[in-house]
Amino acid sequence: MTTVGLTTVGFIGLGSMGLPMARNLLAKGFAVRGFDMRAESVAALAAAGGAAAATAADAAAGAGALVLMVVNAAQAEAVLFDGGALEALPAGGSVVLMATCPPAAVAALAERVEAAGRRFVDAPVSGGVVGAVAGSLSIMAAAPAATLDLVRPVLAAMGDKVFHVGEKPGQGATVKTVNQLLCGVHIAVMAEAFALAAKVGVDLAVLLEIMSGSAASSWMLKDRGPRMLEAEPGVTSAVDIFVKDLGIVLEAGRDAKAALPLAAVAHQMFLATSGRGEGAMDDSQVIRSYHAVNGTVGGRP
Repeated sequence: MTTVGLTTVGFIGLGSMGLPMARNLLAKGFAVRGFDMRAESVAALAAAGGAAAATAADAAAGAGALVLMVVNAAQAEAVLFDGGALEALPAGGSVVLMATCPPAAVAALAERVEAAGRRFVDAPVSGGVVGAVAGSLSIMAAAPAATLDLVRPVLAAMGDKVFHVGEKPGQGATVKTVNQLLCGVHIAVMAEAFALAAKVGVDLAVLLEIMSGSAASSWMLKDRGPRMLEAEPGVTSAVDIFVKDLGIVLEAGRDAKAALPLAAVAHQMFLATSGRGEGAMDDSQVIRSYHAVNGTVGGRP
């Protein structure tokens, strides 16, 4: 397979994470041509020094690597094949899928991309908007070692931790799936613990202080716990992200015939929160579902 240079990067998906990631590529000296369905996002990239692409295919034309920071696998498929981005990407160019997608879907996309004479890197990320802005994302990359070496400068511009988790596309998605399983269950069980304390009238602020210094403490408790006590916390990661991501976890479990009962219950609690119209709220607000079923309001019985 031929190799093309990486001076130009196509970037599709300029959302709350994608736009700062593209800006970090610009800061590292890459020429970035970006596309998004929202004209204001494309304009923001252009204002930062990038090039505005009119279509997905335009973003891919002449690029050495095409980064996809889209919502899901269906969007990635639509962009690559229906939108003409894969055909526009030079032969030997690399498709870098950084969205959270089901492992089986990623493997299927990779097969089609590689059959078309392009490289594929399965590279989901962890770190959220804060990590995207700071360039401190953790990137879980699965690809042949030679392909990863080729695109590593692109990945390193967006994340300070690039892990080679396997040679086969889908393995990166699996690692991200495991990460989201742990995060989603952790947030839900934290809300459950707070709900028990609230039901008997324990002050949740005092409880949080105690738990933060005990064996029960964790990064997630210290990050999400304070926001669970706020009526309207700022949004760093929405409830609906875990509706989607825990759904991916359960799909991966079905594919692997692995029982994931805790993930299933956590998914139901996030789903219930979203079903009440609170899906755009911070994911810490899954605690509202516990308040709803236990008859507590704002952490009080």
